[in-house]
Amino acid sequence: MAESTSSAQPSSSPAPVVLVDGSSYLFRAFHAMPPLTNKAGMPTGAIKGVINMVRALLDQYPGSDVAVVFDTKGPTFRNELYSEYKANRPPMPDELRPQIEPIHRIIRAMGLPLLTVEGVEADDVIGTLARQATERGLDCIISTGDKDMAQLVTPHVSLINTMSNEFLTVDGVREKYGFGPELMIDYLALMGDKSDNIPGVPGVGEKTAKALLAGLGSIDTIYSNLERVPELDFRGAKTMPKKLQEHEELARLSYTLATIKCDVELPVHIEQLARSAPDNTELASLYRECEFTGWLKALTDDDTVAPETKGAPRAERSGAAAQSNRETKVQETTDAPAPEQTTEQDYQTLTEPDEWYRWLLSQADAQHFAVWPVFSSGHYRQSHWLGLAVSTRAGAAVFIDMRSSGWPEDVLQPVQKFFTTHSYAKLTHDLKRLLHGLAGHIEQPAHLSEDTLLLAYVRNTAVTRDGRLDRHFDALSLDNLVRVYLDATPSTIINIAGNFGTKQLGLADIDADKLAHYACERADYIGRLFRYLNPVVAQQYPAQYGVYRHIEMPLVPVLQQVEWNGTHIDTAFLDHLSEDFRTRLAELEQQAHQLAGRAFNLDSPKQLGEILFTELGLPVVAKTPGGQPSTNEEVLSELALQYELPSLILRYRHLRKLLNTYTEPLPTLINPETGRVHTTYNQIGAATGRFSSTDPNLQNIPVRSEEGRAIRKAFVAAPGYRMVAADYSQIELRIMTHLSHDPNLISAFRDGRDIHRATAAEIMSIAESDVTHEQRRAAKAVNFGLIYGMSAFGLAKNLGISRGEAQAYVDAYFTRYPGVKQYMDQTRAQAMEDGFVETVFGRRLYLPDLKSPRQHQRRAAERTAINAPMQGTAADIIKQAMVDVQVWLRSSGLDARMVMQVHDELVFEVKEEDTDALIAGVRFRMQHAASLSVPLVVDVGMGQNWEEAH
Repeated sequence: MAESTSSAQPSSSPAPVVLVDGSSYLFRAFHAMPPLTNKAGMPTGAIKGVINMVRALLDQYPGSDVAVVFDTKGPTFRNELYSEYKANRPPMPDELRPQIEPIHRIIRAMGLPLLTVEGVEADDVIGTLARQATERGLDCIISTGDKDMAQLVTPHVSLINTMSNEFLTVDGVREKYGFGPELMIDYLALMGDKSDNIPGVPGVGEKTAKALLAGLGSIDTIYSNLERVPELDFRGAKTMPKKLQEHEELARLSYTLATIKCDVELPVHIEQLARSAPDNTELASLYRECEFTGWLKALTDDDTVAPETKGAPRAERSGAAAQSNRETKVQETTDAPAPEQTTEQDYQTLTEPDEWYRWLLSQADAQHFAVWPVFSSGHYRQSHWLGLAVSTRAGAAVFIDMRSSGWPEDVLQPVQKFFTTHSYAKLTHDLKRLLHGLAGHIEQPAHLSEDTLLLAYVRNTAVTRDGRLDRHFDALSLDNLVRVYLDATPSTIINIAGNFGTKQLGLADIDADKLAHYACERADYIGRLFRYLNPVVAQQYPAQYGVYRHIEMPLVPVLQQVEWNGTHIDTAFLDHLSEDFRTRLAELEQQAHQLAGRAFNLDSPKQLGEILFTELGLPVVAKTPGGQPSTNEEVLSELALQYELPSLILRYRHLRKLLNTYTEPLPTLINPETGRVHTTYNQIGAATGRFSSTDPNLQNIPVRSEEGRAIRKAFVAAPGYRMVAADYSQIELRIMTHLSHDPNLISAFRDGRDIHRATAAEIMSIAESDVTHEQRRAAKAVNFGLIYGMSAFGLAKNLGISRGEAQAYVDAYFTRYPGVKQYMDQTRAQAMEDGFVETVFGRRLYLPDLKSPRQHQRRAAERTAINAPMQGTAADIIKQAMVDVQVWLRSSGLDARMVMQVHDELVFEVKEEDTDALIAGVRFRMQHAASLSVPLVVDVGMGQNWEEAH
């Protein structure tokens, strides 16, 4: 039976030897990873992909010796046997060739043996080592994606496919292929192998080969019993003996070509392949060169190697961040470029394509083009172009008036080359908005390389909002950023369209000259803001710049595509659900009136307060800022523990919210052209990096109530398709384990144990098999509660136990997991000193309320300091996974699309016949989106609707 790696990791002693098919890793990583480059332009995507897989394997088999084997250049003995062997393989891509040597150097620096043997392939080296391991009584695991290796599987040799998370034993090979490892060579000899150009027998495909093997056995047996072939049950059986006879020589040759040699003369023996200590100084140098900031930060955080600083002494971990912060503050004062100052204002309006072409020719020396698109109001799927403003220097810009009589009806045709040519480096504020405007008109826009919105976001999520601006302007709006960073006051939408509200003019209704000036100003200041912020972030905040360059920017087109895809909605089901909710709301209202002794408005906090606290005399738990008894959810939840009416009101509010927020509005959000709902994701929705979404808000659909889960049933796949949901399992707990370095938690996750059961066993000093359901529930509350800063008082309320019992749970937890306590104390202290915390990837979250004179604000900021690195790292990982998955999807040939992202979950719509391939590819890329000290586990479900898949 084919088993997953999580359930099939060998636990016997000694640990198995792990042999890595490096050549298999190399090409899969190259095609799977996004086309990353460092600042020098060196490609690094394959390097990151290969090393990521190797690191994950080391985490999975921490006690094993691991060797990595690569093919060598030049022909092998198989080319001498058959000149056409592998002849149909294309030459190595130019982008991959320079990445091979850095991969080899990093692997050696990791302390791993790396083997290449002239004249044979990596498969033959691995086969020989596997045979040696078996002869010495050692178990061996081969990490590869090639089916050829299945011939090596024995009771002591297994395969792990990191692409599909598949672990194959002898039984697993039989289940997957229909025959055992002993017939894999015969299988390849009959059907051939296109990837290696092994010819096989013409006319024999996969089904025929399996039928021949199942009916007769090996090639020798088949050729000894050709007269029995027509008796077999497969199409073409009667004519098959003649084909086999005519091509016996090819079959025999193919058998030889497909056979992995297990007697290669090697420079080392299996027992000499011991792991050595990593050369962390060399690793740091290589990571720095490739700009793998997350891995470099992990080295420096562990005090393994000193960070590269300008003559600064090595700092201890507790003081390194503070030292960095102090240096940063000095640099920002002395080295930050002064904002551009100019009294020039050369703004022009272009009304004909020829004017635009002439202007573009005049800008041949421009380093970049700051653009601001102007659309009519409305949803991004239905808005129309009104114009485009472009600026190449401070104080100057042009506005293309696409409404003018001299502009063609196909408004984007004259600017198509501008948006598709790489020589025009373009930047804007909110790139996703621009991509939506181009979608459906211009395919594959090129060199849209910068976004001042995201650059400002990673620089400082807590940027101050200028008090002179209307409250409708967000802190990261262009209007606010130019005031904060450039000390400039360009006009706002209020100046040309009036105050926010129903009377504000739409852009299509604004005077042409006013609109042109407003648009030119915005393009002008986008350019100025970029020229100020980019060097500041790149030079003074390199970790944050890495987040911008390698996570946020690659994500923009992915997120735009997910929004553009949308998802189907079952309106009939929603209508039925709405009717059911209305009926139940009416019943709850009648019950509430009976309990209160009179009729009242359940939606009125004032009337509810009078009923609860004046007429029924319930205790006042908390008051509003105005001094009135509060009836918020927290108060009602506490009262509901003892009184029926508050409990009923909570159920009423829950149903009312679902009805008003989802079941009634969702059908109205369906796009009439696509028949689908297209949400809007806010990439800067939270300081931690997490998304928010609107119309509809997918992030807030409840999953803990039956009614909330029912709403997910309304999100359905199109006919002939299925929904697939892939969700990270307990990702924040895994990140906490990684950050805390706690050995007990690391051991539990690496062994694939139920973490809540393991925690219960640890803090209660009992065997895991003796843990009860209630004990596991208590441990789960502790595990998750600590992430969110829950106190013993909060835990007591959550579990319905005394504060003393809850404190005993917490104390026992920290005793068994001292690394967690140390991490929390250090993080809290460091945050108080620095004023910020960071994720594993370097995303920074500023916490000004740590210095607040108000105790409740300080306490909340301290809780955030503990939780934000976990939430933020989880956000970074899911964003990286989205990029990796989308890059793969585009080249996979699968009829599948990503349609939703919700918290730690990605949702896809896929053609039924492509579901297995999609699941394998998505799971692999999500599991390898980051390398932590514990494995990332992805749960995948499938169904006709989102609820079934989840």
